[in-house]
Formats: sequence, structure tokens, C-alpha cells
Amino acid sequence: MSQISSVALPQIGSFALLLALGLAAYSFLVGGVALAVQGPGSDRLTETARRAGIAVFGAIFLASTILVIAAFTDDFSIAYIFHHSNKDLPGPYKFAVLWSGQEGSLLFWSMVLATYGFVLRLRYKTDPRLFAYASVVIAGVQVFFLLLLNLAAHPFAILEGQVPPDGSGLNPLLQYPEMVMHPPMLYLGYVGFTVPFAFALGALIMRYPGEKWIHITRRWTMVTWGFLTVGVFLGAHWAYSVLGWGGYWGWDPVENASLMPWLVGTAFLHSVMMQEKRGMLKTWNMWLVFLSFWLAIWGTFLTRSGMISSVHAFAQSSIGSWFAWFLGITFAAFLFFYVENHKHLRSEHKLESIISRESSFLFNNLLFVVACFVVFWGTWFPKISELFSGAKVTVGPPFYNSVAVPVALLLLLLTAVGPLLAWRRTSVESLKRNFLWPSIAALAVGAVMMIFGVRPWKDSGYFYSLMAAILSALVIFTVISEFVRGGRVISRHTGFSLLPSMMHLWHRNTRRYGGYIVHFGVAVVIIGILGTPFNRDVEKEMGFGDKMTLGPFTLVCQSYTQDDTPNSANEWAIINVLRGNEQITTMYPERRLYKASSQPQTLPRIFEVYPYPLLVNDLYVVYEGRNEETGRPIIKAHLNPMVPWIWRGLIIMIFGTITALVPNAAPLTARVPATVQTAPVGAGD
Repeated sequence: MSQISSVALPQIGSFALLLALGLAAYSFLVGGVALAVQGPGSDRLTETARRAGIAVFGAIFLASTILVIAAFTDDFSIAYIFHHSNKDLPGPYKFAVLWSGQEGSLLFWSMVLATYGFVLRLRYKTDPRLFAYASVVIAGVQVFFLLLLNLAAHPFAILEGQVPPDGSGLNPLLQYPEMVMHPPMLYLGYVGFTVPFAFALGALIMRYPGEKWIHITRRWTMVTWGFLTVGVFLGAHWAYSVLGWGGYWGWDPVENASLMPWLVGTAFLHSVMMQEKRGMLKTWNMWLVFLSFWLAIWGTFLTRSGMISSVHAFAQSSIGSWFAWFLGITFAAFLFFYVENHKHLRSEHKLESIISRESSFLFNNLLFVVACFVVFWGTWFPKISELFSGAKVTVGPPFYNSVAVPVALLLLLLTAVGPLLAWRRTSVESLKRNFLWPSIAALAVGAVMMIFGVRPWKDSGYFYSLMAAILSALVIFTVISEFVRGGRVISRHTGFSLLPSMMHLWHRNTRRYGGYIVHFGVAVVIIGILGTPFNRDVEKEMGFGDKMTLGPFTLVCQSYTQDDTPNSANEWAIINVLRGNEQITTMYPERRLYKASSQPQTLPRIFEVYPYPLLVNDLYVVYEGRNEETGRPIIKAHLNPMVPWIWRGLIIMIFGTITALVPNAAPLTARVPATVQTAPVGAGD
């Protein structure tokens, strides 16, 4: 069996990738020629190209399955398996080997793209010609990745010499449950932006009339955005739970690489509604959807080119130049078709008032793009400074925060105000009616924070936290106000109680109210972030019975113990946590030494504590190792206020996204006034 595995699996996998490349190239070239010629028989050629694109999925799925089988059967004759697995690696991480290294992650990228292409090509009857253009674009992207897999980053390369008895093991940082979920979610988002880009480029090439391509891709874009959102937050939670530095976001270049397409994609989700409702921002939307796709590819280039240093990045390799060429070619192709057909993108209406839904979306978009540019500039600044001065100057969190925090506050303000503005223009009376009590309630929240000791004049961090709390509260109260106000109207005309009326209102316009729920979740995330200036930490060498104090808590070292598993040798600290004289929990921070790679890994322990209702802190304890001179263990503890609300906010955002994807329910038979039926469409619509 082992002989069959060591010979047959790599050969079958290599053949599957070569077959996939041939099929993708056929789908791209023949499909493109058929669309360009549009002569007799072109429909048959288009159909064969579509079927070839479907077959690409089968070939790549076969190659991916073989790589996973090789990981589970410990086939170390394959170099990739040797470098990223070992015999005692737990099963979930053996499955995650598929995306844990450079070659495997590129194969997984191709697999995700082939899956999206498979679904798209099955639905081609929605609009055969537009789908044919989108299929050709996707095939072109697929050809690039399959060229990489066949020529530059082959996942089935054979290890030279005698087959080793065991592998080198998976990177310790990746041996954590979230790493089984984080990369797939991130890739589903990254790759997913290829689909709306493909439709947009196809519509641009064929000068597609109307906004049908937007209606077709709306759910694609929302699902993609949802996956990318989950991926970004899972990455933040992984950093928080594994790296041991007590934080969830450090403006690392690879963190930035995932944030940039998310920022531009979020801008696109908002501005595309102006094109749907008012025929505006057509050129802007074309560039936004292209940049969402282009920045996803650029992020992949960033992690594989060796141009940046990051705990997340892959090792330096030659494939960075492949990505650089692909980025240049895609930009040139899009620019060419834009210059050729940009007159087709003229807006049908103009901005009529600064106090309107259109203006709020416009300012929203500008702020998202400014934030993206700042992140892009800061990420590339070390290379730019090295190019011009010869010295690499790295920018840190203060640079990003100086711009990102004010921009985030302005976006929060627009999140609260924008959805309730009317299209074209909004009266002053309408503003007062919609925002009076939410504004009073938000200001009351700020006053309470100041009463409890937040002094914004003492520190800029306190000032920003106070503003974030007030604006987050404004978003939350505005959303609640919209649900209650609409529910009362429904209740008045149907006789239902308030809660069923609000539920019906929600089901009647899932896109609008799903968007409100997403905004609610964003406000909750910001509430989790605003506690950052109040973080505290303490570090101490602790022997048996030693104590250290952090805020209202006393940490007592109870004992140390050791454990041994086939995959790792572990050291544990047993720390009792007391508030006053009462023990509230026992924590077990851990340090592991993975045997296959001989690399250590710190695993913090986190416990939620509630000093007041609605306030929650993370007590975060790290076993950092032993002092080599004294032999005494070193314990570091952090007290991080409000952080758990970040992860709860994510759950609310995803719930809102799913809600917005659900079709609207049928209207009630009761007579409802026209003012309700034609209410302004919100940010989720």
C-alpha cells in the first residue's frame, strides 16, 4: 500500500492539475474567441467552453482530495507533506495541511475558485451571454493559478533521496482550532470577489444595458463579504488567543492585506445601492469592484513575495514575480476596457442635496477608500523608504491609529445618520423626528461614562473612547428606533402587538433590516474596541505560593505541572484567581514544545469577568517560560476591558448578513398606508 501511495498519489495528483490547466485554458481561449467572433457555431463553442470550465472543478477537486489523503496516510515522499505534517499530528490539522503551506494554499485557492465557477456555470440560463463573459474572466484567473501550481509551486513534488520516517511537523502557530477555520473563510472571501468582478468586467466589455449585472451579483457579493468578515475576525481572535501578546490587532502587513479588500468591498456594497436606485456612481462602482478583486490578489502576493516580514507570511519564494505580472496584466486589461467603454457608465441623476441618502453613501465611500489608502501606504512604506533612501523605515500602530480612529468615528456617524435620510433630499423636520431621542440617549451614555471616571481632556485615547461610545450608542438607538417606529405603524393598522409587528416588518424587507442588524453589530464591535486605552498588564516571576495583583484581582501560583503527548511536551501553570478573599476561577496557561519541529508555543488562557452589568473584561494569563538564570517561571497577565464584545458583535453582523440574504415575505392582507410601503430604503437595502 505504501509503495502504491508513494508512486501513484503524486502522479495522479500531478496529472489532475495538468488536466485542469488544459481545461481552464480551453474554457478561456475558446470561450473568448466564441464571444469575440459571434458567428455561426459560436454558441456551440461557448457551450463546450462552459462544460470545460465545469470539468475544471472535478480535476482540481481530485487533486485536492489526493493531497489530503497523502497527509492522512503520512506519505512523506511528497515534499509538501514532509514539510507540513508528521505522524502524530492530530487529524483536524492533517486536513488543514491542504492550506497550511504555500503550495497547498494555492491549490485550495484554485479549488475555491473552481467551486464558485462550477456554481456560476450551472446557473448560466439566467443570462447566457453575460454569464459566458463572466465564465471567460473566471477561466482566465483560473489559468494563472493553475500555471503557478504546475510550473512554480507544485504541491506534488517528490522529495529527493530516501523517504524520511517522519515529517517536519506543522508550524506550531497553526496548531490551533481556529486555523482549521480561519484560512478557508478568508479564502472564500478573497476568491469570492472574483465573481462580481467577472460580471462587472463582462458587463463593461459588452456594454450591458441597465443594472442587471448588479442584481445578479448582489447575493454573490454579500456572501463573499460575509466570508471575508468572518475570516478577518477569526484571524484577530487567533492572534488574541495564540500569540500571547494580549492583543487582537497589531496592524501587521498580513492583517492589513485582509483588511483592504474588506474596506473596498464594504464601500461597494453601500454605493451599489445608488446605482440600483438612482443610476448613479456607475464608474465608481466599476472601480470599487475591480479594486476588491485586485487587492485580494495583491494581499496574496504580499504574503508570498518575501517583501514583508510577518508572523503570518509564507517563506520567500520566486512566485512573487508571477503575482506581480498578473497584477499588472489584470490592471492593464481592466483599464483598457474601461477607456474603451467608459461613456456607457454615465450617471442618470446628479446629487441634489447634501442632506440626502446619496450624499451619505458618497461620504461613506470616500471614507472607506481613504482608510484603505492609508493602510496601503503604511504597508508599503518600508519598501518605498528603502527604495528612495536606502533605509527601511517601518510604521507602527500610532501611524495607522492617527488616521483610522477618526475615520472610523466619522463612519460610525454616517452609519447612524445615513440609513434614515431620504433619497434626493431630507427636511429638517424629518431629521428632528428621526434623531432626537436616539441623540439624547447617546449623549446620556457619554455622560454616564464621564461620571464613572472617563476624563477625555486628560488623554486622547480617553477622548476617542468616549466619542466611540457615544456614536456606537447613537447607531444602536437609531436601529432600535427604526424597528420600534415601523412596528408601531404595522401594529396600528393590523391590530398585532408590537413584537410580532416588528418581526413582520423585518420579514417584509429583509435586505433593509438585515442591514440595520449588521450596523448594530458594527456598533457592538466598536464598543469592544473602545476599551483598549484602559488595558492593564503586569509581569512577574512566580514560584509556588507567589502572588501578583492586577486591578481588583489577585493571582496566586498554586503549582506547576507537566504533560506529554505523542505530538508535544507541555508545561502548565496552575493559577488561582481571587477577587478580594473569594476565589473566582483557576487558570491553566500552557507552554508546549512540539516534538517534530522542536519549536515552542505559548497558549494563553482567557477568563471573562463582569465588574458591572453590560461591562465585561478579559483576564488574560500567559505562561511565558522560565528565567534561565533563576529557573523561576514567568507569568504575564493582562486585564482587557470590553474585548469580548468584539466577538459578539461579529455574531450579530453575520446574523444580519444572513437575514439580508433571505427573500422578503409576502405582505399582510391588512390595508397599510402607502407611506409605509414606500418608506426610504435603508443601508441594508
